[in-house]
Amino acid sequence: QVQLVESGGGLVQAGGSLRLSCAASGRTISNYVMGWFRQAPGKEREFVAAISWSGGTTSYSHSVKGRFTISRDNAKNTVYLQMNSLKPEDTAVYYCALSRYTTITSSDRSYNSWGQGTQVTVSS
Repeated sequence: QVQLVESGGGLVQAGGSLRLSCAASGRTISNYVMGWFRQAPGKEREFVAAISWSGGTTSYSHSVKGRFTISRDNAKNTVYLQMNSLKPEDTAVYYCALSRYTTITSSDRSYNSWGQGTQVTVSS
């Protein structure tokens, strides 16, 4: 069983940046697609980004494309989400997740291990 722990969230002004980390333990994640999702108050959880096992393929939601970058360091068993040009609408709890499939998908039903989340708040 893999444990995922997110960190790096916080309060930032609009236009600022944050870097989220997702550290995995209990199992190597090097063979798995990893994803980031977020959930704002009163809204459903939504896909943010995903990365292939090698890091060679990435996918982003339309709302973050060009501003966020997902990456991974398999030697450190860690996945990252660099968030630039943050907007108030990016405010949410951000979760990392491990996929049960080998191809990237944006459906949260494809992911079977989740972290506890880290709060990101962007002030206007």
